[in-house]
Amino acid sequence: MIRRPTGPFAFILATLVIDAIGIGIVFPIMPELMDRVGASGAGQGAFWGGILLASYAGAQFVFAPVVGSLSDAYGRRPVLLVALAFLALDYVIMALADDFWLLLLGRTLAGLAGATYITATAYVSDITPPEGRAARFGLIGAAFGIGFVLGPALGGVAATWHVSAPFWLAAGLAAVNLAFGVFILPESLPRARRRPFGARELNPFGTIFRAFRIPGLAIPLTCLALFEFANMVYVTLWSFWGREVFGWSTLVIGLSLSAYGLLAVLTQVFVMPRAIARLGERRLMLAGLLLSVVAFTGFSLGTALWAVVIFLPLSALTDLVPPTLTAMAANSVDEDRQGMVQGVIAALASLAAVLAPLVFTPVFGVFVDGGAPLYWPGAPFALSALIVAALLPLAWRQGRGR
Repeated sequence: MIRRPTGPFAFILATLVIDAIGIGIVFPIMPELMDRVGASGAGQGAFWGGILLASYAGAQFVFAPVVGSLSDAYGRRPVLLVALAFLALDYVIMALADDFWLLLLGRTLAGLAGATYITATAYVSDITPPEGRAARFGLIGAAFGIGFVLGPALGGVAATWHVSAPFWLAAGLAAVNLAFGVFILPESLPRARRRPFGARELNPFGTIFRAFRIPGLAIPLTCLALFEFANMVYVTLWSFWGREVFGWSTLVIGLSLSAYGLLAVLTQVFVMPRAIARLGERRLMLAGLLLSVVAFTGFSLGTALWAVVIFLPLSALTDLVPPTLTAMAANSVDEDRQGMVQGVIAALASLAAVLAPLVFTPVFGVFVDGGAPLYWPGAPFALSALIVAALLPLAWRQGRGR
C-alpha cells in the first residue's frame, strides 16, 4: 500500500504532467506543421514528421544513459532542473522556426533534455520501497496520461489561433515549472549513496551493454525495447492515419489523443493497483501484451469510427505493460544504480523511437501512395501486432517460477 502523493512525489507528478502537455501539444499540429515547412501530402508529411521524431529520440538515446549516471553521481535535483531549462528553450526555438532545419534543431535539443523523465523516475525509485514501485510507476504513467489529455486538446485549440501558439504555451508551462522546482524540490539521493561518474559513462552503448549483463535485467529490458518500438506506431502515425482514413481536422485529432490520455489515466489510477494485487506483475504484463496484439490488429483493419471506439480503450489498457516491466528492472538492481537503469530504459525507448519512424512511415507511404497495389493505411499497425506477438515467448520467461 503506497501513501497518497504528497510533497516531492506530488511535485514530480506535476512535472511529468507539464512535460506530457508539452509533448502532446505538438502531435495534433504535426501535419499542419509539415505543410508549413513545405512537406505536403500524407506520405511526404509523415516521412519528414518521422525524421523530427527520430531526431528527438536519437539525441535522447545518446544522452539518456549519461544523464541517468550523472544523476547517480551528482544528485537528481540539479540534473532535473537543467533538463527543465533546456525544455523551455526548445519550445521557444520551435515557436520561432519557419523552416525544417530549425525544427530539427529544436527537436534535437528536446531530446538532450529528455533527462526530465529519466531523473524523475529515478527520484521516485529513491523515495519508494521496492514493493511499491510498480504502483508508483503506474502513477507516473497516469501523470503522463493527464498531460496527454490536456496537451493534444490545448494544442488543437491553440493551433486555431496560429500554428506556433502551442509551442509558446508549452514554453510558458516549462518555464513556470522550472521556477517552482528551484524553490520546492529537495534532493532525494544522499551523498553516501552516490557513485562516481567516469569516462565510460559517456558511451551509451557501453552503459546499455553493462546493464544487460546485470542478472535479471536482460529480459525486462529487451521486452521494454521491443514493446516501445511497436507502440511508437501511435505516436508516429496517429495524426496522419486519422487524417488519411477519416479526414480528421487538427482539433479532432487533438480530441482523439485526449480521449486516449483520459483512458490511460483511468487505467493507471484504477486498473493498475487492482490488477497487480489480483494478477501479479508477470501475469499482468503478459495480459497487457496480448491486449496490445488485439488493439494493433483492430486498428490495422478498422476503417470506420466504431473501430476507434472499440480499440482505443484496449490500447490504453496496454499502458499497464511499461510500468510493470520498469518495476521488474528497478527491483533487479541496488539503489545506487537506479539512475543508470532508468537511463538505459529511456535510451532503449529512444533507440526504438529513432528506428520506428524510419520503419513505419515508409510502410505507411507505400500503402497510401496513389500507385500502391493495395491501399492499406493500417499496414503499420499490422506490423506492430506481429512484433508484439513475436515478443510473447520471451516475455513468458520473465519471472517464471517465482
